[in-house]
Amino acid sequence: MPVPFETLIPYGIIIAMFGVTGAGLNKIKNMASGGKRHRWSLDQWDKQMMDRDRRLTGYLRGQTDNPIAPPGFELNNPWRVERRMS
Repeated sequence: MPVPFETLIPYGIIIAMFGVTGAGLNKIKNMASGGKRHRWSLDQWDKQMMDRDRRLTGYLRGQTDNPIAPPGFELNNPWRVERRMS
């Protein structure tokens, strides 16, 4: 039994909207990562190195090959000091 093509139009619209949404989210993640692919399965070491790279370059995924840190980096300490109960 044939299906009228008018019944398939809403399904095409729904599939197109899912595709547009997925492409938009992928583009936003790509732009947030500085043009690099999104990272998966980050452990503590990766997060620490990404934070260091952000403090060095200003970008979360940015990297530099300069062996000398920029001025002011020695005062940019990532360690959080906890308050001691006295």
